Amino acid sequence: MDLDQLDLNPRITAAVKKAKLKSIKEILHFSGPDLQRLTGLSGPDVQHLLRTVSSHLRGSSIFTGGRTALDLRLQTERFPEQHQRLSLGCPVLDGLLRGGLPLDGITELAGRSSAGKTQLALQLCLAVQFPRRHGGLEAGAVYVCTEDAFPNKRLQQLIAQQQRLRTDAPADVVEKIKFGDHIFIEHAADVDTLLECVSKKVPVLLSRGRARLLVIDSVAAPFRCEFDGLASVRRARALQALGAALRRLSWAFRSPVLCINQVGCPPCPPCPPCPAGSSSATDPHPIFQVTEAMQEDTALGLPRAPEERLAPALGITWSNQLLVRLMADRHRPEEDPLGRHTRTLRVVFAPHLPPSSCSYTVNAEGVRGTPGTEPC
Repeated sequence: MDLDQLDLNPRITAAVKKAKLKSIKEILHFSGPDLQRLTGLSGPDVQHLLRTVSSHLRGSSIFTGGRTALDLRLQTERFPEQHQRLSLGCPVLDGLLRGGLPLDGITELAGRSSAGKTQLALQLCLAVQFPRRHGGLEAGAVYVCTEDAFPNKRLQQLIAQQQRLRTDAPADVVEKIKFGDHIFIEHAADVDTLLECVSKKVPVLLSRGRARLLVIDSVAAPFRCEFDGLASVRRARALQALGAALRRLSWAFRSPVLCINQVGCPPCPPCPPCPAGSSSATDPHPIFQVTEAMQEDTALGLPRAPEERLAPALGITWSNQLLVRLMADRHRPEEDPLGRHTRTLRVVFAPHLPPSSCSYTVNAEGVRGTPGTEPC
């Protein structure tokens, strides 16, 4: 097989050809140290080369191969504890999530409109490009838009304000990063296009180290447009396929996946007017997750506060695909006891986090957590 057909960084391929190694089987005739001497590549590059070649000759890929206890042990040694998370670019928000987004699994950020979900997603697209010592992964991001056009104007504003937001990083470090050159934008208006994107296009960027973060904004839009109540089985299968593909990507490339989701009010009698900003106010056929607590209160005839009745879209099938669920909410003055506009980021569930929350603000420089509101 020709070396050019392997998913390798062109720099590695060029080094192998320069060493006059003509076939992939010939590469396996040499030990790691021997390949380093022949090619001049670093140790991690040689290990990546050997894994890629071995996976091909086994007749499997990184997506279908199993993970052994040794694999997990080696990953623990390669990524120290302080690099097991992607920083959100704010110490208060990082404190809420104990360091940031996990590198393995799907994180959902749900909330009503104007809560700041897209703002936080854009901030993560910049944070991932920082050096590891500043909470980044030294790579770009893939941003998949399923509803609106990519908010490039807001992105440019955030880039211009990075030195004000990231006071933890020296000015020369921020200035060296070409933020706009490392955000890859895709548009997927339907489910098939979205599945093709995450199964074919995104893996190429991740495998070559060009990106280490995937954002889907929003995950509910294609499903809301294509499936009605009579197509629940097909919708569930499509959601399972999407969730499986995203988890494989995240686990294979140690890359966080952030899915923006909408919220709405599950239909339940009696049902007062839906809160402003929920998808129920504009979509007559939303797809909701009705929680056990909601069902119990409905059966007992107990009322719920407007924000408590909001639930993420796509139901229990999608919830089962997630590792972490976060809920962002924006309270209007009439909903706040002190009459203020306040925003809250809440951990709904996560295997490594207790239910907790903190307040945050959205300013010109980005999203900042409010000191003193995070859990101790």
